[in-house]
Amino acid sequence: MKLKKPKFWDSTKFSIWIILFFPISILFLLFSFINKLKIPKKFPIPIICVGNIYVGGTGKTPLVSKIFNITKSLGKNPGFIKKYYNYLDDEISILQKIGATFVSKNRIEAINNLIENNNDLAILDDGFQDFSVKKNFSILCFNQKQWIGNGFIIPSGPLREKLSAVKRADCVIINGNKNIQIEDQIYKENKNVKIFYSKYKPVNIDRFKDKKICAFAGIGNPSNFFDLLKENKLNLINTVSFPDHYKFSASDYKYLLSNSKDALLLTTEKDHYRIDEDYKKNIKFLQIELEIDDKDIFVELIKKKI
Repeated sequence: MKLKKPKFWDSTKFSIWIILFFPISILFLLFSFINKLKIPKKFPIPIICVGNIYVGGTGKTPLVSKIFNITKSLGKNPGFIKKYYNYLDDEISILQKIGATFVSKNRIEAINNLIENNNDLAILDDGFQDFSVKKNFSILCFNQKQWIGNGFIIPSGPLREKLSAVKRADCVIINGNKNIQIEDQIYKENKNVKIFYSKYKPVNIDRFKDKKICAFAGIGNPSNFFDLLKENKLNLINTVSFPDHYKFSASDYKYLLSNSKDALLLTTEKDHYRIDEDYKKNIKFLQIELEIDDKDIFVELIKKKI
């Protein structure tokens, strides 16, 4: 979803916007209920779904990349499934760089294309709310810092569904630090779900140490990217946030260059894909890898499902 997240979505303080948008949230819930009436199609290959209920910024794409490598090491021939939206070219490009990626406006069509290509496992990057596809293993992603925000449904809040959607998940992966309160809320909805924690490990961070950094990002939660840079003790002199999946213009580049002064412009890999070739030489990106705590247990869980 291409938007700049309203501040009240993650605030514990009451906002009048919650009430004003609430009728639309009710319509959104009604649409979701109708969507759940679909009869899911079964496929002759395992389907792993990585999704979220919090809109954007939960780390789905790094996780599907990790699962691709895990399932490949288990002897499978996996492929990615991505529903086509014109603002997702950055994510699609990243997946295509890793492995076979099948994109369509209809996930069933994309999965059929994957099967015809002799891939024997489909990894859905998003699709938890797509009830037309029968999944073998469903993972919900959260970020510990944002969690479920104010707890309301779009547009009153950042949620696609209520937390009760955890009942449909086999596994929850929380990007961040261990949080017992969050775990208690999850187990209250599904006492059998498995909870894992993950963190981002910067790969090329040493290239940017001892340099002044002007960081910018157009992702779900830009503050998480900036926090990662601070945690790795980079000299961050300025930060600029853009809406999720933002398409940068010439004026944006001029603004960034003028505000960076003598600092290095640094962004995320997703954002770097959306930058015009003429400007890429002046902008660097941070490469990251996702590390999963108790990875061996996570791998065994996948093995049982596929």
